[in-house]
Amino acid sequence: MTTAGFAPEAPPRAPFTLPARPEAIRLNPSETAMIIVDMQNAYASEGGYLHLAGMAEGEATVCIEQVAKAAAAARAAKIPVLYFQNGWDADYREAGGPGSPNWHKSNALKAMRAKPELKGRLLAKGGWDYALVDALKPEPGDVVVPKPRYSGFFNTNMDSWLRARGIRNLVFTGIATNVCVESSLRDAFHLEYFCVVLEDATQASGPDFAQKAAIYNIEKFFGWVSTVADFCGAVGQLEE
Repeated sequence: MTTAGFAPEAPPRAPFTLPARPEAIRLNPSETAMIIVDMQNAYASEGGYLHLAGMAEGEATVCIEQVAKAAAAARAAKIPVLYFQNGWDADYREAGGPGSPNWHKSNALKAMRAKPELKGRLLAKGGWDYALVDALKPEPGDVVVPKPRYSGFFNTNMDSWLRARGIRNLVFTGIATNVCVESSLRDAFHLEYFCVVLEDATQASGPDFAQKAAIYNIEKFFGWVSTVADFCGAVGQLEE
């Protein structure tokens, strides 16, 4: 995990109420962080892994724009912004071999086995595919968390970093709602974090029903569902 000069802890501030489903949720901004999941060229740009593997059409333009709005509002309200960045070393040792379920289920790894010419181009650290999209580059104070699996809590120091700062509430955005967003949010739920997803700042991998199913699961079982407009409106009051 890397950071560019994270600000010292601030004194507690008054809570804010975020409109959400199944009900509004009251959050203390000093105990809240925004998570941006895997907004990388691999998943969100033309020519990235999803497009090379024939699994996506066009760029994730709307999702990128909505994430940018939410992140700007969070920074203005002094809510820390953390990025998950998914991928592996250039030799893919971190991805696991045939003894790992990830080797069998990762569509990126399967694509490279089917098309050997793609090896080294998909989700390899240091490459364009692995990089965060230009429109969502981290700003000073933001934190980047590299992760080798779907969940940002697997084999990372994410939980320790959050607990050390007294953060208990997580606002999720990013790609893919039904894979890495939901996996990370479920792990956070089981670690006793209160989790909110901004549904219009996320995008699923697969057909429309995949997005609806992920949002349904989160709303009914694992957290709360809100929107970028409601989040920006709620935290905007903290600037006054």
